[in-house]
Amino acid sequence: MTTQPTKKYDRPIIKLNQPDDNYKALILQPAIDNYPYHLNLEKFAEVSPDKFSFQMVGDTGGIRYPEGQQKIARQLIQQIAGSDALEKPAFLYHLGDVVYHYGEAEQYEQQFFKPYKDYPGPIFAIAGNHDSDVNPTNPVPYHSLDAFKAVFCDTESRHIPFAEDVNRKSMTQPNVYWTFDTPLATIIGLHSNVPKYGFIGEDQRKWFIKELIAAGKERPDKAIIVTIHHAPYTADENHGSSLAMITFLEDAFKESGVRPDIIFSGHVHNYQRFHKTYPDGKILPFVVCGAGGFDELHSIVNVGDSNYSPNNPLLDNVHLENYCIMKHGFLKITLERTTTGINLSGEYSIVDNLKEIDVKDTFSYTL
Repeated sequence: MTTQPTKKYDRPIIKLNQPDDNYKALILQPAIDNYPYHLNLEKFAEVSPDKFSFQMVGDTGGIRYPEGQQKIARQLIQQIAGSDALEKPAFLYHLGDVVYHYGEAEQYEQQFFKPYKDYPGPIFAIAGNHDSDVNPTNPVPYHSLDAFKAVFCDTESRHIPFAEDVNRKSMTQPNVYWTFDTPLATIIGLHSNVPKYGFIGEDQRKWFIKELIAAGKERPDKAIIVTIHHAPYTADENHGSSLAMITFLEDAFKESGVRPDIIFSGHVHNYQRFHKTYPDGKILPFVVCGAGGFDELHSIVNVGDSNYSPNNPLLDNVHLENYCIMKHGFLKITLERTTTGINLSGEYSIVDNLKEIDVKDTFSYTL
């Protein structure tokens, strides 16, 4: 008797009977005199105005199985060392959850500074829910994102007091939600707070709409990339899709009249790439890249599992193009100016036992 393989969902799902934990949302401390929170890549790296690459990873923290984050860091470094000048990634963009399970300063040494000690380029980031959460049992009281801001959102680049590594200085991102100006793309990074399915307040919503409108005026010379830690669409068995983030994004696209070219997320500990097809026929890719080192990895839900459902109008017209589960991995993104527009291509690579880069998915979009 032949056993039929279990069929996985090829579309996003929602996890049923989930409690509302929006009470966990924390109030963001305002940035000081940095509005509208822009940072220019040219201050940190010299790249070609016609082509450059960067790396992207999410959910790298954790203490139970540090080998995962260590392997990812080594392969990121290996990829840079093995690339020629035009293909060499210029920086790393982190999709959140740098440390677990709370954003405590004392967790950064083991979970971030040591694994990435030899990373040769700048590291930028948006915060994840664990980076943002506060440990109520910590004997030294602190505010949400205190440590994250000390590492990534400092007013000047300098030694970080809780880092043993004196070579990696603090970054000067202007806020915990911010816009990264590069020669080929505007990268708008959102902060989606602590609740399991994300939360975004009114101030950030208004800022995001203005940033979309401003970025839209730079088309077709620049692509628009949005990053947000909580994955809007996912078929994983731990979280399920975030209806709150889908609603937030779609309302912002409608109000601004601008849709980005691609959206990247973490939060879910695997890799998934979705296509959402709009009534005008255009496709918006949503990519989940959250298997950056944390020891708990997430699978894809089996069709027929009664704890999940694909039936919600917000999930319509979204298809799972490819996925990779139960392996740690990272993305390499390349932007290139062509005669037909900005081309964005990506490679998703996993960590294997041979310590070699094994590419599991490739994609290319002309924007």
